[in-house]
Amino acid sequence: MTASRVDLPGAAHLVLAGEVAYLDPPAAVFEAMLDGWARQQRVRFLKSDTIGRRLELVRRLFRFSNLYPWQWGASDVEAFIDGLRSGPRPIVVSTARGYLADLQMFLEYATDARYGWPAVCVERFGEAPQQVLGEWNTVPHTDGFEGQPGRRPLTYDEVQALFDAADGRVEQIRSTGRKGASAAQRDAALLKTVYAFGLRRREAWGLDVVDLRRNPKVPAFGQCGAVMVRWGKSSRGGSPKRRTVLLVPEMDWLVPVLEQWLTEVRPRFAPGAHPALWVTERRGRLAWRGINEAFVAARDAAGLDSALDLHSLRHSYVTHLVEFDYPERFVQEQVGHAYAATTALYTSVSDDYRNRLLTRALRDRGGILWETT
Repeated sequence: MTASRVDLPGAAHLVLAGEVAYLDPPAAVFEAMLDGWARQQRVRFLKSDTIGRRLELVRRLFRFSNLYPWQWGASDVEAFIDGLRSGPRPIVVSTARGYLADLQMFLEYATDARYGWPAVCVERFGEAPQQVLGEWNTVPHTDGFEGQPGRRPLTYDEVQALFDAADGRVEQIRSTGRKGASAAQRDAALLKTVYAFGLRRREAWGLDVVDLRRNPKVPAFGQCGAVMVRWGKSSRGGSPKRRTVLLVPEMDWLVPVLEQWLTEVRPRFAPGAHPALWVTERRGRLAWRGINEAFVAARDAAGLDSALDLHSLRHSYVTHLVEFDYPERFVQEQVGHAYAATTALYTSVSDDYRNRLLTRALRDRGGILWETT
């Protein structure tokens, strides 16, 4: 058996019919190649949405260049990325790096003799796919944080303004006699929960009522002393990570909010046996889009920067825990970061906090006075 006939998942002879005369051979081989790459990724337990996104990226490059992978040159890929940098919604550096990495990965598959595609393409079209991406024309990762500058932690005043606006929407809807007051009250409780536990969107979406836990060390918090996160961010090819997030004393104002939601507001939706913590009028789990819309509505009502998004509340949580003087390791465990460096990227402590640290350090040394006026 030659190297090109190894029965690897995604090998050409396993996805491409042998004795078939195709009406459009290049298109048939291209689709079989994509099917093979999808199989190769599925056996590595990659998520279906990740695989689908990568396949669509390859198709986009094909539509842009009007060339098949065995015809691509470096200039074709570079022109594709350059075109995405212009227009009404230009891609950012991190997106370009991800696109190039995915295309480089696809070409590694297409050029690997063990999968048989180079031999198939030479036999049928007289040319084989080439690896046209490398260090010379991909985007290096040089900075720890490459997010948009406008996406930042909220200040304490901004967090309060956001929550006041969310609560204000409830009263506004009630005063007009329109439907939706209960949904607005749900949205307000949801946003407060996202901030008070430092949750990602998917983590908040996946919460069930049973995920609210008691903390034996803080019985005063009742059922809201902790949350079991079951839909944490997974590593590549892995299952969602789990963790328990403790409610810190500085966030104890959330307890009556959640208790009211559980005992008064949620029953109005008549969810029956549905396990979701956040339910809709149709007795289903609140969708990701609904969570985003809840934040945008409150943000705009509060007059906050439009660059702020739901994830900014998670950044705020990390920053504020640091300013509350919680140890870095505790903060890291609370938010489910594998590395302390990731937690550090989320942190943007205020000048007031840093000045308090300097004051404390100087006083501990003694003999040096720090101006407090």
